[in-house]
Amino acid sequence: MSQRDIVNRLLHEINRERSLRGTSLVITVFGDSIAPHGGSIWLGSLIKAIKPLGINERLVRTSVYRLVQEGWLDVTRIGRRSYYNLTEAGRSQFDKADRRIYSAERPDWNGEWTLAYCGSVPGKKKDELRKSLEWQGFGQLAPDLFAHPRSNDQSLDETLQEMGLFDDVIVMTAEPRHVSSHKALKQLARTRWGLDELGREYQQFLSMFRTVQQALGKLGEIEPQICFLLRTLLIHEYRRILLRDTDLPEELLPSGWPGISAQHLTVNLYGILGPGAEQYLQSTMEAADGFLPRARPAYYRRFKPLVE
Repeated sequence: MSQRDIVNRLLHEINRERSLRGTSLVITVFGDSIAPHGGSIWLGSLIKAIKPLGINERLVRTSVYRLVQEGWLDVTRIGRRSYYNLTEAGRSQFDKADRRIYSAERPDWNGEWTLAYCGSVPGKKKDELRKSLEWQGFGQLAPDLFAHPRSNDQSLDETLQEMGLFDDVIVMTAEPRHVSSHKALKQLARTRWGLDELGREYQQFLSMFRTVQQALGKLGEIEPQICFLLRTLLIHEYRRILLRDTDLPEELLPSGWPGISAQHLTVNLYGILGPGAEQYLQSTMEAADGFLPRARPAYYRRFKPLVE
């Protein structure tokens, strides 16, 4: 099997389950590859980079236009070229997502829960807040009540501040009074966080990317472009599942939870594909000042504790 065959086979597997969406894939490329390298890219480079993934020029143009309208990106025109840049709001969203996607391990749990009550938030704002809280791993216990077993207070506070809701949302901590509540908590987690469906999706992820890992192990040096394409698909699929997960502590997860194996597989493959992907980015993708610069230091801390 050639390196290109590995990409095409993976694309076939992904599209058999669901079609790749242009806007979502562009978000993945910006978050994983463009944001660490300055946050700006020439549209022509972006079109060329993801064309092998089945996203044509028209879909890329439609996707970046939509992301500009939604406040994720700005556009700067220099001559006949268009350069797309992360807005301050867009970078803030990516930073919050990065804290979850590239986290190295599940922290210890002290038994406490973070509760966010948003009964005073107006309807449209409430829907935006719900989406943001779900991105951060909160589960909805009741129409106006969200819970997380170990929330990132920084991300939650940033969200409330950015949305102007700091004085409208009540944030509390809680813990069960009785040890015997543990069984009920596990059942609550299973239903409110949709663990059965998440577990099936993690298993599909493992099946697809274990095949990639095995195929790569039979090859020599991997082409930089192939590294970029595979790393993009890896993080795209991992992000899609993880941002609907809640990083529940192992005490509340079913035995043999596949999300843990998916995390370790992602770490290993990211380490294998990273150097080649970075070479591709810095030698072929352009911003206004030339090829993309070296990644900022935060990039080199992705998954670091587990890699060590």
